[in-house]
Amino acid sequence: MLWHMATRSGSPERHVRLFKNGRNQAVRIPREFELASDSAIMRKEGERLVLEPIPAKALLALLATLTPLDETFPAIEDLPPQAVEL
Repeated sequence: MLWHMATRSGSPERHVRLFKNGRNQAVRIPREFELASDSAIMRKEGERLVLEPIPAKALLALLATLTPLDETFPAIEDLPPQAVEL
């Protein structure tokens, strides 16, 4: 593998090889460029291919997307805790 120490933006870059995976073109992402996500957005900007990680949604953001239930649940008797022998 070839190493380049800086690009126009000053960040490190690395020469990688493209290969075919079935009908798709693929590239292995080197460890130093690993994304901290399990999904990403890919887009083309001219001749550049841009890959951006999609951050995981917070639990509250996920819960806000759920539709409320229109059911009435029966009351549950609030019993005192039972003693447990350990």
